Formats: sequence, structure tokens, C-alpha cells
Amino acid sequence: MKTIVFFLWPPAHGCGTPTYEPAVSRVVNGEDARPYSWPWQISLQYLSGSTYRHTCGGTLLSPDWVMTAGHCIGSRTYRVVLGEYDLTKEESNEQIRPVEKIVVHPNWDDSCFNDIAMIKLASPVVLNDKVQPSCVPASGEVSPHDDPCFITGWGRIYNYGPIASKLQQALLPVVGHSVCSSSGWWGSSVKPTMICAGGDIRSGCHGDSGGPLNCRGGDGRWYVQGVTSFVSSRGCNTPMKPTVFTRTSSFTKWISDVSFLQGKKHKILVTNGNYSKCWVTMNLKNSLG
Repeated sequence: MKTIVFFLWPPAHGCGTPTYEPAVSRVVNGEDARPYSWPWQISLQYLSGSTYRHTCGGTLLSPDWVMTAGHCIGSRTYRVVLGEYDLTKEESNEQIRPVEKIVVHPNWDDSCFNDIAMIKLASPVVLNDKVQPSCVPASGEVSPHDDPCFITGWGRIYNYGPIASKLQQALLPVVGHSVCSSSGWWGSSVKPTMICAGGDIRSGCHGDSGGPLNCRGGDGRWYVQGVTSFVSSRGCNTPMKPTVFTRTSSFTKWISDVSFLQGKKHKILVTNGNYSKCWVTMNLKNSLG
């Protein structure tokens, strides 16, 4: 197994190895995730009046860096909540961090190209059994067609419905680029820097944006292979229009460069896990409220 380490955090916590193993069943639709089984999942929240509201997901990469989608970011006041499970409850495991700075990819545009951003937390989180980082894939790594990956988030449970209160997970097998970019599917709207997963039964929806596409490597670790980006404007479960993610491995160097140039405190582990086997689009950001 090849491992590329740009920089390392304390080895006691590593990456992609949750204390509470996800219940990785092959249910057709989404289901409540096992609490704290995706410990890198974060809730990005914006200030609305005197209340913070969930708008997007994201992935913890190190104690003070989070990755999300570029389209999630606007001129608002944000905070990041980690160790979150039920959005309707104040849970003792939550760690809330103000945002020190946000770096949106310089070539991001509203047609969903380069839909990625990095968030620097105002202070590092405490890594424990409920808050841990995900692994980042090696540059250029491509997940194979039908690789069984999982989307996680608090997105709407169905089209135009309410966002979920408890963290959801759904099995989304990867749809290979040659299929996803073919005529009748997404065509030329999907670029090599993107990855497709799921189908007309299982997909992301509003509120899932920015969250991870979690894929297990041959080393048993979980990798964030994608950043949830968009679905069809015809709805979250449109045939031949799988959920589209920013392919993390297309931006591994940029992720590394940002964390170096912005005055890193902690490190991000990048590995190769030896995987085995917008124009007419709708971003998945939750705009309620």
C-alpha cells in the first residue's frame, strides 16, 4: 500500500477509523446513522437573527481544518459543530467552533466547477471517540464503478420535505465517469474532477451539500472521496442523474497548499488505500430560513 504523507497529526487518533463502526447495511433509502459512527461529519451553521441554522455538511480533516463545498459559502456568520448527531438537541458531545477563515477554491464558479472550500477553525477541536478526522485520498485516485460508498448528512428526507433531525446515511455506489458523463446521463456537465454516485432511489438532497462521500479503502480506513455538490433541478431522485460530488483526489495538492499557506497548526494525512473494487442542476445547500 502506497502512503503519501504531506504532514502527520498525533498518531493516537489517525484518520478514517471510527470508534463506533457504521452500520453499513444496504438499505434502499436513507436511514438514521449509528450515533458518532461518522465522527468527521460536521454541521456548518449560519447565524439567522439570534439562532444558528444548519445549511451544509462538511468533513473534518485535522483538528483545525474542515472541508466543504464552495457553493455553501456566502457573506454570513458561520460556525462549525462537531460531535453532532441530533440537530434538535443540545448534546454533551458537541464541540462548537467559530470560523477563523474560509478559503474557497479560486476557480470555483456557479456552474459547479471546483466546488470545494476549506474552513480554518478558530481553535482546534479535541479529538476523541466521537470527533475524528477522515482520510484524504492520494492525488489522482479514482474510485471504481460500483464501489459501495456512503453519503452522510442532515439533508431533506425527500424532495421539498424537512431536513432530517438525526444524521442520515445512505449507500451510494459509485457511477463510473464513462457512464455518468454519457448522453442521457449527465453528459458534458460532469467533468473528470467530479465523481457520481447513487441513482434514482438513493441520492443527496438539500442540506447534504459539502458533506462527504465516504468510501472504504483496502486498508479498512474510510476516505472522503467526494464533496457533495449537486443533483438535477428536476429533483433529488431523478433517473440517470446520480448525485454529483467534487472528486477530492483532484484537489489533494490544493488542500495541502491551503493548509500550509494559511498558517497550519495541525496536519492532514493523505494516503492511498488501495481501493478494490451545473447548469441544469440544483445545489444541495439548505436554504430554509
